[in-house]
Amino acid sequence: MKKVFQLTAAGKKELEAELAELKSRRGDIADKIAEARDFGDLSENAEYDAAREEQGLVETRIAEIEDILANAALIRSGSSSSVNLGSTVELTTDGKNVTYTVVGPVEADPLAGKISNESPIGEALFGKKIGDTAVITTPKGQVTYTIASIS
Repeated sequence: MKKVFQLTAAGKKELEAELAELKSRRGDIADKIAEARDFGDLSENAEYDAAREEQGLVETRIAEIEDILANAALIRSGSSSSVNLGSTVELTTDGKNVTYTVVGPVEADPLAGKISNESPIGEALFGKKIGDTAVITTPKGQVTYTIASIS
């Protein structure tokens, strides 16, 4: 059974752009490999090894993105009365406000405010309503968040 990847429309566009950029690099990498081959003995050719390694990394990422896009299900933001996939949630704790968007694991980027529904914070928030509290265990201890708004 194939895994279905939950993506927002913006996340899908980002992956499509990355895929196009990676595919455009194929020609440059092939040129590097051809140029390195001209240097002679391949067993001691660092440029050849580096170009082949780059080619392997790019091809692996292309295959990964193509698999994700082929098995993607777009997240449709549903009711804003409770936290679900695609919800943007404003949380308060100790007088501080934090805003997160709950996304699938493929496009999670905590530094950009995108948390996975499978992360401890995402799991604790899922299904909660405005005014509810969520207790999340972090390496620094437990943190209690209150949901201020959902959009």
